[in-house]
Amino acid sequence: MGSVSAAPTALRAATNAEMPLPMITEPAVSFVEIETLRAREFVPAAKEALGSMLSEQAQGKLIRPMFNWAGRNSLFPLHWGLACCAIEFAAAFGARWDAERFGVVPRSSPRQCDLLIVNGTVTWKVAHKLIALYEQMPEPKWVIAMGNCATGGGPFRTAYSVVPGVDKLVPVDVYIAGCPPRPEALLDGILRLEQLIKERKE
Repeated sequence: MGSVSAAPTALRAATNAEMPLPMITEPAVSFVEIETLRAREFVPAAKEALGSMLSEQAQGKLIRPMFNWAGRNSLFPLHWGLACCAIEFAAAFGARWDAERFGVVPRSSPRQCDLLIVNGTVTWKVAHKLIALYEQMPEPKWVIAMGNCATGGGPFRTAYSVVPGVDKLVPVDVYIAGCPPRPEALLDGILRLEQLIKERKE
């Protein structure tokens, strides 16, 4: 039994004696070459693998739901009043109703807003301004038609100069009835929009 186990050991010793280690005979590779090879081949491959993993797993399970939750609970409406509904819009953000407790903060620049609340009568003369403001808002963005004038033209729907519903110009997500609607109706519309965003997973 001892001779059987000793034979492979002797063979390995003879082989190692005849074949020296490559790290001894070959010239050493400089550190600069190793770093260059690493930066050219290993780092891009690692970034690609990490990026694909994040896009497949983290974005669908963690990052995207977190951004959706933060976005729908911190809507920034555009501070742009058209008619008497704008007074109710302003009252909704006053001390009595305090819409900002829902995370809704009006902004004065369309490039910082994700919610367009059309609150008043839209005429064809101002229609191109409304479309321009909507197009300047970053994605994702939503629209609330507040009051009868914005939803369908209101008492002026037969006038030649009034747009019979703002949905002829921009896509509307939530309609709020009333002439004018009270601040409670606006708050209810904002909460319904938040629920709609959650259902759509936008």
